[in-house]
Amino acid sequence: MIQTDRKLDAKGLACPMPVVKTKKAMQQLAPGHVLEVQATDKGSIADIKAWAQSVGHQYIGVHEEEGVITHYLRKTSSEETEEKRFPHVVSNEELQAVLAVEEDVQILDVRESAEYAFGHIPGALSAPLGALEELMRGLDQDASTYVICRTGNRSDMAAQKLADAGFSNVKNVVPGMSGWNGSIEKSRNE
Repeated sequence: MIQTDRKLDAKGLACPMPVVKTKKAMQQLAPGHVLEVQATDKGSIADIKAWAQSVGHQYIGVHEEEGVITHYLRKTSSEETEEKRFPHVVSNEELQAVLAVEEDVQILDVRESAEYAFGHIPGALSAPLGALEELMRGLDQDASTYVICRTGNRSDMAAQKLADAGFSNVKNVVPGMSGWNGSIEKSRNE
């Protein structure tokens, strides 16, 4: 049993809100204190861990029971590392223009599998953020790679991971699928 100093209820919230609320709650904690975050968004498993690591907090672990995902984070200091934003960003419209003329691009959809199944860009590869490190071994590091999620936050973290792993031409697509007006493909029978 982990002793916590504060609990945050983020159940029922979708990306990026569990991370947004976690960030605000962490700002109110003293260094060394532990925050318990309860969420139901499967994407929060990768999102909150990646966010904590990017700003220098300790991600202690996660527990899932009966659809509730409980995260544990320790505030490491009163000074957060400045959150790095991935510098290479394109709009949804810019990606649509690229897709109209180029065939040799990699589109990585880093949302959870269920989100991807309900609608994704044709030809996009499902690469949930939590599985990205394993999947990137099979990807072309020199290809034009466009990373997309629902709002641009998860894809920002994924784009940074790809660049750090040696991918040379990575772009984060913003605002992502929440504002996508192009073609959509579904993976499930409706």
